[in-house]
Order: sequence, then C-alpha cells, then structure tokens
Amino acid sequence: MRALLSVANSDGLAAFARDLAALQVDLFATPPTAAALADAGMKVATVEASPEKVTDFDLVAANVAPFAPQVGERSVALDEAIGMIDVAGAALMAAAARNYAKVAAACDPRQYGAISDELRELGSVSAELRQRLAADALADVAAYFAEVAGYLNHLGGTRFPNRLAVVVEKVRDLGYGENPQQVGALYRETMHRSGSLADALRLQGNEPTFNDLLDLDAAYRIATDFTAPTCCIVKQANPTGLASDERLVLAYERALEGDAVSAFGAVVALNREVDGATAAQIAGNAYEAIVAPAYSAPAREILAEKQRLALLAVPHEIPVGVSEYGIARRDFHRINGGLLVESRDSSEVDRSQLKVVTARRPTLEELTDLLFAWRAVRHVTSNAVVLAHNTALVGVGAGQASRLTAVEIALHKAADRSKLAVLASDAYFPFADAIQLAAERGVTAIIQPGGSARDEMAIELANRHHMAMVFTGRRHYRH
Repeated sequence: MRALLSVANSDGLAAFARDLAALQVDLFATPPTAAALADAGMKVATVEASPEKVTDFDLVAANVAPFAPQVGERSVALDEAIGMIDVAGAALMAAAARNYAKVAAACDPRQYGAISDELRELGSVSAELRQRLAADALADVAAYFAEVAGYLNHLGGTRFPNRLAVVVEKVRDLGYGENPQQVGALYRETMHRSGSLADALRLQGNEPTFNDLLDLDAAYRIATDFTAPTCCIVKQANPTGLASDERLVLAYERALEGDAVSAFGAVVALNREVDGATAAQIAGNAYEAIVAPAYSAPAREILAEKQRLALLAVPHEIPVGVSEYGIARRDFHRINGGLLVESRDSSEVDRSQLKVVTARRPTLEELTDLLFAWRAVRHVTSNAVVLAHNTALVGVGAGQASRLTAVEIALHKAADRSKLAVLASDAYFPFADAIQLAAERGVTAIIQPGGSARDEMAIELANRHHMAMVFTGRRHYRH
C-alpha cells in the first residue's frame, strides 16, 4: 500500500506512521509533513501530489486546517485573509473522498487508530470504513469553506446571505432527547464570539441531559445579562428565581426565595466565580446542575460531596480553534422544511428614551426595579409578566395566551410579596383589567412597551391608583 500524508498538524501522526511502517506500508509525505516525521525519527520520502493524481495512493490522510482569522481589534486585511486559505489541502482531501471506492481519506487524527486496526486485521481498509471516512472528509471540507464564506460575509457586512452555511461540530452523544424515545446529540458552533455553554468544562457529576442543557443555557444567558453578582434558577426554560446583590451568596438566597418549591430539581446559573459561602447554600438544596464561570477551591470541596450534581465551568475566552465571527448575533427557529433567522434581541435600553406617562414619576428604588424587571422579562416565554422587588423576581407568569392570565399567575406566585413590587410586561396591555388587578395587589409601578389603542385607558387607571408607568417603546416577545 502506498500512503500519502498531508496534514496541517502532527497530532498523533508519528504513532500512525510507525503503525504503517510496521505493516510495511510505504510512507510518503508532502512537505512540511515530511520534516515533522523526520524529527520523530521516521524515514520518509517526499512527494508532491495534485488532486488529479490522488488515485495513485491507497490512503490519503490530511487535516484541513480550520479557517479562523482574528477579527475585531485584531482584524486582518482581506487579501491577507484570502492568502490564509489552504486551497490545495482542501482540494486534495475532497478528491480523495470522491475516490472512496479505492482510497481511504483520513481527515482527523482520531481516525488513525481505526485505519491501523483494519490494516492489521484485514490487510486493507474496508469499503464500509472508506465510506465513513469519505463522508467525514467531505463534511470537513464543506465546513472549511463555509467558515471562509462566513468570514467574507462578515467583512462585507452581509447579515443574511443568499445561502447561509452554519458549521457545528459534535461535542458528544446524549443519552436521549427531550423524551426517552428520542435520540440526541450536542453540537457546538465553530463560529461564535465568546465562550458558551457548548464549550463548558464538566468538573464533576452526571453529564447534563438534553433538557438540562436547555435549562442551563437559559439560566446562564439570563444570569450573564446582568452586571452585578446575579443568580438565576431555571426550570422548563423559564426562571423560577432571579436576583442581583452585592454578594453572590445573597443573590442566590434571594433568587431561591422567588419560588423555593419549583426550584427543586432545577438548574442554577451564576455570573461570578462560585465561592465557598454560596456553594454551602446551594448544597442544601436538590439541583440537577450548576453553571458558572469558575469555582473556588472551597466551593469545589463543598460541592464534591454531591457527586451526582453536575458542575459546569464556562470559559470566558474564546476556545482554541473557534472563530470570532459568524452566526453569533443571529438566532434560529426551526419550522418544517426551513429556518427562521433573525438578529438577536438586545436588552440594552437607552434611559433617555424611557417615557413616564403617568402623573407620578417612579422613585429611584422603583426605577431600579423596573429596569431589572424589564431586563428579566426579555428572557421569559411570551406572553410574559414578571414582578420584582429589591432587584429580585417575586413572581413570574410565562407562556400564557392571555396577558391577564400571565398577571394572575405572577401575582399568585408572589402572594404577599406583590405589595410594593413593580411589574414588567414583554408587550403592551390590550385591556386595563390586568393593571387594575395589579394595583389591587399592591404593585406600585409598571414598565411596558406601550403602543396599544387603549393606552389612555391604562394610563388613566394607573393615575387613579397613584401608580407610576413607564413606556419603553419596544417589545420583547419570546417563543
């Protein structure tokens, strides 16, 4: 067997080459791979091969280098970026994959072992393995050029190109999907701007399930949307508790007070390194998983006693090999046969655009809570209503067809804590009945988009109850 090795890095290559040598496979390599092998003590001959001649070889091993130019503050010029594209390597790998009937195309060092095993046992690479290798190689090449296209679209400011290629790589298989009868897997975007849940390192405990990951993503997205130390407790993708405070442990304790019953079996997200005091409080409850940027040594020691509790640490920095461009600022919603693609919603509010529409202006404390509630309601499934007091949620009404029902649920969850609380609604109130109910339960201020044909009725009712009401001029629907 004649083998051509054309790789972008030497990971695992020396051991693979020794396996081939032991099996009396003639070893060739393209520069600069030959130099790397020679440094490893291998005797190799070099060969220059064009894609058209790839059928001259029985085995083609190549790593198509990930295209990951630095952008932003460390941007590179367009001509320099194009110069980084290794067209020859991608063409060689594609040609090898197209000839899979006769050629085994290896694009990943993790494939070397399977190839060596079959060569040792069968004296050749089986048709089944060649087919699987070809599929992987073509996907690798496709992903390579998709990243190049994504980068060029990024430079040109094209948000929605005619053909949108999204590249994801598998992190791991999952035990099951949303239900036990479904199968599932976790994939990671190769083009995003910061560390994410998909990049998280599991420090202990069980692997999070499909549903755990959905909740963890929601919880961490919410917690990291706040700048102060914040804790978010999530179940069924909606917050059961959320609070900010000067100390992380106080933020957790107040978040738990939001709905301690529903918190059982939920997940917890924090936007600061978990300290010992916070870990000790968390350890007193039953959770599926915790996600945070980091954990102190005392926190790790305390939480290690709960062996089944999953601890995930999300890196702040971009993982190696992940590009700083691409689909990070777009959200996707699946429909049958297609995708809906949109820019991501932002919770940033220009305070100068807030409009007080009632006779009474909110106090400083009310305004602080209103802005906290407005940021929180963006993350709740519509129709969404939240109640907040002292920068903590005290009631949540999520996913209701009627906004009045959402208010009723939030007030029911809050109970007596609704007194002196503020209310945020993700969209306008079509009728004033919900405002009347909130006023009767002691809510003192409301923040909402405004824009209803019945706004004047809502404002009049708020004035009658000496409530403050603020219009934002923007809504936050969320499916």
